[in-house]
Amino acid sequence: MLRKHQFIGLLYGWIIVLGLILLASIVLGFLLRFTTFHEPALTWVALVIGLISLFIGGLVAGIKGKEKGWFSGIFTGIGFTLFTFLVQYMGFDQGFSLEQSIHHAAYILAALFGGVAGVNILNSN
Repeated sequence: MLRKHQFIGLLYGWIIVLGLILLASIVLGFLLRFTTFHEPALTWVALVIGLISLFIGGLVAGIKGKEKGWFSGIFTGIGFTLFTFLVQYMGFDQGFSLEQSIHHAAYILAALFGGVAGVNILNSN
């Protein structure tokens, strides 16, 4: 059963993830526009930024959730994946490709590890 502090942790995690992704998108947009940074490198940079963002979001969800970090992390990652899928499907009428599915599985794992680390950071003090 989802407790109130775990739900609050999930909300914080999702807000952090979306905020970091939005900030990274703005920065990458400026890099593409005003530098010689090319789009082929963007795929790998976006993957790394996504992994770091999901790890941090899972970390925050684990810290705020105070217990069951794996649960907080998984649902932080699943929430992000579901949000991304819905935007892509309803906005662009496309599902996930195999490559995107693999990336999102890695995002969920990064959030899971972040959630576990967040609970353990909290409990080590």
